[in-house]
Amino acid sequence: MTGEATRRINVTLPVDLLQELKRHTGRRERNRFIVEATEKELRRRKLLVALADSAGAWSEEDHPDLSSADDVERYVREMRESWEPRPWEDMAAGADANG
Repeated sequence: MTGEATRRINVTLPVDLLQELKRHTGRRERNRFIVEATEKELRRRKLLVALADSAGAWSEEDHPDLSSADDVERYVREMRESWEPRPWEDMAAGADANG
């Protein structure tokens, strides 16, 4: 919050919640705690919206070979096994050809 513009607001909390907040935070920590909790919850909600908006980006019909956890493990294992690091000389030659 340092350096950012701020505005004071009036927030009403249930008594039990306020008492618990007081038990777990010092007097000068409450504002920062509430700000951080609010930021965290807003990030969570934005992620949920992004996930909902991207629904349908993956279709089980398009990937019947990845319908179970075993299928996914097999796929990842095959991808990892198929990757072979390129020798430095090959990478340097490719850079020379592109440069």
